[in-house]
Amino acid sequence: MLERNSKKKTPEPERMNASEPPAPESKPGGGNGQPGGKTAAGAPNRNGLFGFITVILLVVMLVMFLSYSQSGNRVTFNDLESHILAQDLVANVPVVVRDDAIIAEIKQPETRSGRQTVIVQMNSATREIYVARLRELDVKMLARAPSPWFQLLIFFGPVLLIMLLIWMMVSRGLRGAASGAGMLGNFGKSRHQRLTKEMTGVTFKDVAGIDEAKDEVKEIIEFLRNPKKFTRLGGRIPRGVLLVGDPGCGKTLLAKAIAGEADVPFFSISGSDFVEMFVGVGASRVRDLFKQAKESAPCIIFLDEIDAVGRRRGGGFSGGGNDEREQTLNAILVEMDGFTSSDGVIVIAATNRGDVLDPALTRPGRFDRQITVPLPDLKGRLEILKVHSKKVKLGEDIDLEKIARGTPMFSGADLAAIINEGAIAATMQNKDFIEHEDLEEARDKVKFGRARKSRNREKEENRLVAYHEAGHAVLQALLKDADPLHKVTIIPRGSAGGATFSLPEKDRMGYSKKWLLATMRVTCGGRIAEERAMGDVSSGASQDIMQATQLARTMILDWGMSSRLGFVRYAPLDTREMFLPEKDYSEETARTIDQEVRQLIDEAYKDAVQILDANWDKVVAVAEALLKHETLTADEVQTLMRGERLDKPSVAELLEAETRNGRERPVPRGGGGQTDFPPEAVPSPA
Repeated sequence: MLERNSKKKTPEPERMNASEPPAPESKPGGGNGQPGGKTAAGAPNRNGLFGFITVILLVVMLVMFLSYSQSGNRVTFNDLESHILAQDLVANVPVVVRDDAIIAEIKQPETRSGRQTVIVQMNSATREIYVARLRELDVKMLARAPSPWFQLLIFFGPVLLIMLLIWMMVSRGLRGAASGAGMLGNFGKSRHQRLTKEMTGVTFKDVAGIDEAKDEVKEIIEFLRNPKKFTRLGGRIPRGVLLVGDPGCGKTLLAKAIAGEADVPFFSISGSDFVEMFVGVGASRVRDLFKQAKESAPCIIFLDEIDAVGRRRGGGFSGGGNDEREQTLNAILVEMDGFTSSDGVIVIAATNRGDVLDPALTRPGRFDRQITVPLPDLKGRLEILKVHSKKVKLGEDIDLEKIARGTPMFSGADLAAIINEGAIAATMQNKDFIEHEDLEEARDKVKFGRARKSRNREKEENRLVAYHEAGHAVLQALLKDADPLHKVTIIPRGSAGGATFSLPEKDRMGYSKKWLLATMRVTCGGRIAEERAMGDVSSGASQDIMQATQLARTMILDWGMSSRLGFVRYAPLDTREMFLPEKDYSEETARTIDQEVRQLIDEAYKDAVQILDANWDKVVAVAEALLKHETLTADEVQTLMRGERLDKPSVAELLEAETRNGRERPVPRGGGGQTDFPPEAVPSPA
């Protein structure tokens, strides 16, 4: 988040919130109340009186302790005996014998006047020895018990010290309460960050692929820079802007760019920072945040992940945490558009769950504008790749447009990860720059995971995977309504034992029924091919079954693609917080839904069986080629389906050649090397 250099106003003295009574002004005479230590009601200031009495008691006890514990030179008993008693230097006063010490007054030499006190420390073991020796020397002794005041100080001293500490903490808490922080001191203070553009270093030049969203937020910056321009005709500056979009689309980056462009104070805080273990802390922090923002107006407040506190009220089972969140939300609602105006303070919030926000929060007057930050299209992906590629060294063979075309449905964060992973891969291979194959591998790694080239499978398992993927690939190539085939491999990648990849020719904003039915038939091809080739089925089709089922249910429940059920949505809304399932249709309708889903899948499976039976020789050719080469491109699959042979060495031949030459294993062109898997392909685990 960016912060701009702002002309900071001289902060005014802190004022109380409207819901809290103002702290009495301090005046000479005592305490925080009226002169003479009285409060406004005339009662004595107990806080100041308690502290005054405590200090007096401590001073009195300290004086008593010092008056009892006499000061003097500490000497050993041998010194007392040899140098003092032997020379008869002890004064005419008796020697005081206590439980822990012997205190004697000695005469000063003739060069000095007066007396000097010496102290000999002793314990219970040496006391009897020392006393017996003094008796032998006929020294006058005076036994003295420890002072009761001293015993009292030892007993009550720690208690008084603890009371003093408690008093100091309570007084600090009361002072914090007077300034709006509550009895818990700084817990009620806002934990926002105040940013400047120097701190973030992000401007609109660093944001690409979301031009419409950039244009809308640029208007907000213009509002702040020249508000009179927009109020000339009676208009009102928007109070809030809500950024909604999928994760990684650039909502927070856009807020950072706003902070880097607007020359006003920028306060940034996350929604989760408002709520803690103490009830009422969130609302207190909201009030403190807006109070500081109003003092710095015009300014911007950025609330990241606002759905943490802005969820719809009244749903689910209310508990303590729920009530606390709702109190925080109520405070935000009042501060944004309550009785007190917040003109000059623009709130920008970001969330990827705009459907769960409370309607009172998203209404005009609070969040006047809702800006959708979508996934980038082909042009946007190319611009994003260019922005991130400026920070790395690219080779001459890099084709960013090809990478952009092969990454549909990728977010800005995914594209940034591709550039970063490509740089890491090139660095690990000691390259001087990033090559195109590094970005291709990085794309597949980001989308599907790292290729597991070292995994060794048995011959039968390898054959099963090859026929499974060949069934997908042949259907993908034959069905004209499906996406074009891009590549098929039996090299494990991520959780998939093999995968068939398609490459959409264009960005798809919606899904046609023909495309959905063709995709369902492709997902059925793996199970059909492996069952015919191996005479058995495996769990490798689990992901295919899941995808086909999800497509069929979505077609029926969400998109109304059933003639029996009609133009009706039956899917539950994902905006509730109820723990109980929602079903707004009868049991008869539920049975009809199950029948329609089953019918769609059965028809897709039946059609896929007919297509593969009619083209089984093509499936065999592709499967046997996969066993030899591990990876086949779309052109190579088309060559095999025409009945032609591939003119390239197999993986075994390449390994044998390398063994003869004594070199390390090469990267085969078609298998085990840098793969060009498309992002939209559905991995088919074997």
